[in-house]
Amino acid sequence: MTDNPTRFRRQPGQAGRAGLLRPWLLLATGMLVGGLAGGAYGALKAPTYTATSYVVAVPSKNSDPTSTLGFAQAYGRASTQLAVLGDAQSSAGVSARTLRRNVRAATSPDAPMIAVSATSPRPGLASGMANAVTSALTRHANRTKDSTHVELVPFSPAVRPTEPSSASPVVTGLVGTSAGGLLGGLALLVRPKRTESDDTPILPAAVPGPAVAADVHGQL
Repeated sequence: MTDNPTRFRRQPGQAGRAGLLRPWLLLATGMLVGGLAGGAYGALKAPTYTATSYVVAVPSKNSDPTSTLGFAQAYGRASTQLAVLGDAQSSAGVSARTLRRNVRAATSPDAPMIAVSATSPRPGLASGMANAVTSALTRHANRTKDSTHVELVPFSPAVRPTEPSSASPVVTGLVGTSAGGLLGGLALLVRPKRTESDDTPILPAAVPGPAVAADVHGQL
């Protein structure tokens, strides 16, 4: 009696289903790991708060109103320079280096307005830094108003923020899920391609049974 070698062969349908499941499993694993990592980062990272104050450039008497836009752009660039930040550090209660790292200024191409934003883990400190920088910038700009014929006027002071500006754990989790899915997709693109022969196991050599061996001895 001989063994049937076909019983060791994998069925074609089973091999196809296994080949289709492997890419989806890799992609799902990447999305799951990315989502968990992103959610954990958002939950463990301390929230940050952002406060913004505004000043506006206005023309003085006998001056060209269109020049205020150009001066607003220049004052916006100067608001984060050491001369202004050094003057603001005493009223802000932090060093000029901290102000330089956490304060940003933005200007508008259509209006002579400057927005100074400060970020901090403490909401009160964020508003204090923004107001200190705009006050220092106003003092520096108005020292030369007789020659520039443009002065800065406070428009809206920064108020204490009530909600964090940093991303919530839900947002960071979604970002992590997207990143994990992207990495999983890239891994699928660069992985070696499998062929049908890779899914087919090597069959053992057929060994004649005892009955066949006895027949051979009888013939001899």
